[in-house]
Amino acid sequence: MGMHIGQGVNLPASTWIDVPTCYLIGIGDWCGFGPQCVILSHDAQMDEFLDAGLLGRVVIHESCHFGCRTVILGGVEIGPRTIVGANSVVAKSLPPDTVCAGVPAKVICTLDEYLARHREDMAKGRLFPWTEYEAGALTPERRQEILQALAEGPVYLTGGFSEELKGKGGIERTPYGPTALPHGLQRIKNAR
Repeated sequence: MGMHIGQGVNLPASTWIDVPTCYLIGIGDWCGFGPQCVILSHDAQMDEFLDAGLLGRVVIHESCHFGCRTVILGGVEIGPRTIVGANSVVAKSLPPDTVCAGVPAKVICTLDEYLARHREDMAKGRLFPWTEYEAGALTPERRQEILQALAEGPVYLTGGFSEELKGKGGIERTPYGPTALPHGLQRIKNAR
C-alpha cells in the first residue's frame, strides 16, 4: 500500500492506520506506539458539505514514542526523538528532542530535561532488574516487593530494552539489522 515503516518499530495490532491513504504515512526507525493509537492521513469532516476530503502527509521521524490512545492527524511532521504523552492529539508538527502532551499536543519540556528528571528519580528510587521482575519472572514475593517500594518512592524496571536488543524477550518490533541501532543506546552509554 506504500506506507513506510522503519526498522525496529513497535506498532501494536491495536494501532489504527488510515489504510486507504497510508501511502502518505512514514514512520522512522525505532518508533514505539502504545495501545490504540490512531494515525490519520485524511480528514473527511467536510465531505457532505463540500464533496471533498483533505489529504495530509504524516512524517514521524526516528525514535519517536507515543503513549496509548494518541491521535495523530494528517499534515504533521514529528521531529526525531519526540515523546508524546497518552491521550494526546497531534494536530500540528512537533519539534525534535521534545516531550509533548495535551489536546492539542504542545511541548512541555525538552527530552534532555525529561531524561534528567528521570535520572534523578532513578538515583533516589528503587531499581528492579527487568530479567527478574518482568511479568514472566514475577513471583508473588517480587510483586509484593515492588508494591512496597512504590509506597516509598519512584520505582523503575531496568535493562528491559537492552535485553530486548539481545533477543531475550520484550515487545514485538519490525525486523532490524545490525546497522539500525537506536539513538537511545548512545544516551544510555553516556549516562553510565
